[in-house]
Amino acid sequence: MNLTLKVWKQNNAQDQGHFESFQVSDVSKDMSFLEMFDVLNERLINEGKEPIAFDHDCREGICGMCSMYINGRAHGPWNETTTCQLHMRAYNDGDTITVEPWRAGAFPVLKDLMVDRTAFDRIIEAGGYISVNTGNAQDANCIPVDKTSADAAFAAAACIGCGACVAACKNSSAMLFVSAKVSQLSLLPQGDPERKDRALNMLAQMDKEGFGSCTNTGACEAECPKGISISNIARLNREYIRAGFTQE
Repeated sequence: MNLTLKVWKQNNAQDQGHFESFQVSDVSKDMSFLEMFDVLNERLINEGKEPIAFDHDCREGICGMCSMYINGRAHGPWNETTTCQLHMRAYNDGDTITVEPWRAGAFPVLKDLMVDRTAFDRIIEAGGYISVNTGNAQDANCIPVDKTSADAAFAAAACIGCGACVAACKNSSAMLFVSAKVSQLSLLPQGDPERKDRALNMLAQMDKEGFGSCTNTGACEAECPKGISISNIARLNREYIRAGFTQE
């Protein structure tokens, strides 16, 4: 395939940035989207030009680093798929593909398609922990957990913190991310001691980082590569209200 790429180029958060067009030839349908970028960057380097900066790590849909806005959708056209797992068979010969970084004030652009997502790390630091006794591990069956809660906790824990929910939300809300992290801990007995402080502190940090409020449109769930349910946001709201009423 021969493709035209319109890629966002920006030196840093202070730079205005602009789109730049690139022609990519002989693209195999079996390439991943990031492999296609590798081919383009190798050509640019050989031509003595600056390559396009983009984030990536595992390329297995696990780490959440490959955050790109592709033709107006976070991670591209395939549902529940990260950019690194998106393959070029999703496109046709002659297509024009527009690629941008996440657009959110809390995710400032580092360079080109790379954004600073350390705001998520600070939200986790604010309350994403549990208190457990150190020493030998307890027997797996000594703390009973009902299957419904366990399944919901594991489903929430599938969140990879990529930020697609923020990019998809017109208010740049991080509610789906925060609710997933709160849910995965509050649903299990190990996370119960901190559940009140966790909800209060993580939401306070989210506001401090400059993320917007939830729009209730469901765009976050629709674009989440791991299919995190917005039912977690309802759970977070309940946790927050309960914590506010019972805070000492």
